Amino acid sequence: MTLNQDEKYMRMCFALAKKGLGKVAPNPLVGCVVLDKNGNIISKGYHKKYGENHAERDALLKLKNNEAEGGTLYVNLEPCSHFGKTPPCTDLIIEKKIARVVYGMNDCNPEVDGAKKLKAAGIEIVAGILEDEAKFLNRVFIKNMTQKLPYVVLKTATTMDGKIASKTGDSKWVTSEKARQEVYRMRKNFDCILTSSSTILADNPSMKHKFKCILDKDLKIPENANIFKQGKIYIASKENTSITNGQLDLGEILKTLFGKGIYSVFIECGGILAGAFLKEGLIDEVYQFIAPKILNDNEGMSCFNGGQYNKISECVNLEIYEIKRFPPDILIKTLVKKNL
Repeated sequence: MTLNQDEKYMRMCFALAKKGLGKVAPNPLVGCVVLDKNGNIISKGYHKKYGENHAERDALLKLKNNEAEGGTLYVNLEPCSHFGKTPPCTDLIIEKKIARVVYGMNDCNPEVDGAKKLKAAGIEIVAGILEDEAKFLNRVFIKNMTQKLPYVVLKTATTMDGKIASKTGDSKWVTSEKARQEVYRMRKNFDCILTSSSTILADNPSMKHKFKCILDKDLKIPENANIFKQGKIYIASKENTSITNGQLDLGEILKTLFGKGIYSVFIECGGILAGAFLKEGLIDEVYQFIAPKILNDNEGMSCFNGGQYNKISECVNLEIYEIKRFPPDILIKTLVKKNL
């Protein structure tokens, strides 16, 4: 196989892996493509749901007899070599007499050493194909595994001059129905929605989701608020969270959520809390919807309000990786550069 062919099949693995988005945490997103000894695709698979077969097993168990013997297996993550919810994928790869395994990135789980096991069985290993793309695909898994913290994405919706509401608090609606529908879809890809008591008291949103975290230092939210009508709720208050500079310790809250099995957090909040998360370096990505509107009022509420700065060099730098249109609005997805 040529490098171009290896990259072609690796991209197929990426596309398959993405089908598991929002369903496999804390496991990684993984896709697999199997070729026979003549270079023909004979099976595909992906990790569909946490606890179910890994991608390699999903693909290989579809095959009969010795179809894969002498063939090549492509997978975006190093095959596992340990027992978890399922048996080691390396054992099945060896059993099926695969001759060559090509993968995108090494597994950052210290329990995994699949490449070594496969090499010992005489299988040719090719690693690092489209490695940067493979790491980007599984950036949530990498942070979970290496930092023991949830991956944090902050979503905001603003006018072109960065306002989320007028000075009176009116915010309905900055962006269009199409943009709001996209937000509803986004939420499904995260384990938790996080917001503040200020947002709830101002807007009384429902934020329908299986798990929500509310920052309510002084327990101001009334019991009949819409936020309580659906899903599990964790309330971070001064009763269960340390106070730093008069505010709840945001880092501690994220650690607590991780301990509760929350691996990704979607923040929807006002400018003060957004600014605090950004200032403390706790945001991994920013999703910003921008409406073709200008409020033209300095007293309007800004999407980030973390303090006072004197120099442009003090900006938090982002890297845009995707721009989408939801007419008339646009969505810009960015990585906070500390994580590149």
